[in-house]
Order: sequence, then structure tokens, then C-alpha cells
Amino acid sequence: MKKILLLSVLVLCFSCSDDEMDYSAQNEIDILAYIQESNLNFLKSNSGLYYRISSSGSGVSPNVNSNVTLGYKGYLLNGDVFDQSTSASFNVSGVVQGFGEAVRLLKPGGSGTFILPSKLGYGNTGSGNSIKGGDVIIFDINLIRIN
Repeated sequence: MKKILLLSVLVLCFSCSDDEMDYSAQNEIDILAYIQESNLNFLKSNSGLYYRISSSGSGVSPNVNSNVTLGYKGYLLNGDVFDQSTSASFNVSGVVQGFGEAVRLLKPGGSGTFILPSKLGYGNTGSGNSIKGGDVIIFDINLIRIN
């Protein structure tokens, strides 16, 4: 019986891959360190998104099905920029969870900075060569309009 239990534990340990890694604790440590070093105040949503609204904008906020046009800059905690645009249009439901949540916190003309733990960004798989699995990503977003 002990051999079967030991074998089961070993199989579980060696079958874990990066796809199953939980980066939540390390992401939280890294985000809090970044916020402290930046000397900025951020709020935290129930999902774990950290946000700082710079300009409130006016009107209504987009919903999950809205088409929007916005400017953004996406970068890592070390400052490396992985993507940016001054005028991108898309449906809010077609982006990573944290980015969609961030856009829904803004109103047209509004802007803010949003810190996404990996579970709200590209998860354990990452994206392309720039974003590795488990990476925390940051977006500066300016909502131009709801289309």
C-alpha cells in the first residue's frame, strides 16, 4: 500500500508542467514591490487587477460586448514594451481577461494604468517571445471612444 501511495505522489510531482504552475503568490510579491518602487497608489479589484485611474473621462463605461477605440502601451515590470498603439479598435470580449476588465473601468476620454497578474493576462503560456508564462504585465490605456 505504501509503495502505491509513494508511486502516486511521484507521478503527480513529475507530471506537473509549466502549464499547471500557479504564479499567484510570486505575482503578488512582484506587483507589490513594483507599486512600492513606483511610489504610486493602486486599487485592487476582486479579480486581482491592480488599477490607477489617471483621468475619469465622461459618459458611460463600455461593457463586455462593446467595440472600443483606444490607445495603449503594454509593458513588463522591468519596463520592456511588448506592444503599443495610438488607435486600436476591437471588441472588449476579444482580449485577455484583465485587459477587458481594465477597459470597462474607463469612460471615453479616461485613462489609467493597470497591472495584470499572469492569471488575468497570458497565464502560464505567455505570448510570443516577449511575454513568458507567469509574467505580470502592465497596460497604460486611454479610452478614445466606444464605437
